[in-house]
Amino acid sequence: MNEETKNQSNSCGGCLCEGAGPALSEFLRRLGPPPEAKRHFDTARVEILKGIRSLIDQRINDIGRQSESKGASITVE
Repeated sequence: MNEETKNQSNSCGGCLCEGAGPALSEFLRRLGPPPEAKRHFDTARVEILKGIRSLIDQRINDIGRQSESKGASITVE
């Protein structure tokens, strides 16, 4: 093993990838959307989750109202 190979394996934490791991990570990072687009996607994801939460809250309220109106109290002797 020459000195250059040792340096590459040390930069990966001593793994057997011999420098391919960081190169692959950089390649995958470059495939992603630009930062501005990522912010838009993140904001859209938050808004979708808020919409789902609103639907769940409404359904909980509907079920709560249904259960309140059901049943009657009777006296047992």
